[in-house]
Amino acid sequence: MMTVTRRRRKQVSEINVVPYIDVMLVLLIIFMVTAPLITQGVKVDLPKASAEPLDPESKPPIVASVDKDGNYYLSTNNDPNAAIDVVDLAVAVQAELQVSPDRPVVVKGDGSVQYNQVVQLMVLLQRAGVPQVGLMTDNSAGDK
Repeated sequence: MMTVTRRRRKQVSEINVVPYIDVMLVLLIIFMVTAPLITQGVKVDLPKASAEPLDPESKPPIVASVDKDGNYYLSTNNDPNAAIDVVDLAVAVQAELQVSPDRPVVVKGDGSVQYNQVVQLMVLLQRAGVPQVGLMTDNSAGDK
């Protein structure tokens, strides 16, 4: 008689991860599509509090202004009341920051100026090497 020996099959202990990868890719696509829609529809209620003034002991800030007509001005210019070109403004701010790198820079915008023009001024200052830009406000506006 011949003895028949059965071979025992080894159990496979691998997890099939293909379905999990498919589910994760679908979720990734859903989140990529919905994320921009969520951030655009957020209603923001801005705080109505007066801002802290700059320390009087600190150096006077460099004030970059934009008026309602879109003209730019710089407080450290030879004539602060004369409009200045965008390139000249960037060069003047860079020169001031090389002399005094810790000097604060603030943006002063007319109340009727478009938001885009204030943002463009802030981008211009950032490209000129300003590490931090503050916004100037009217203190009497918060008292109402």
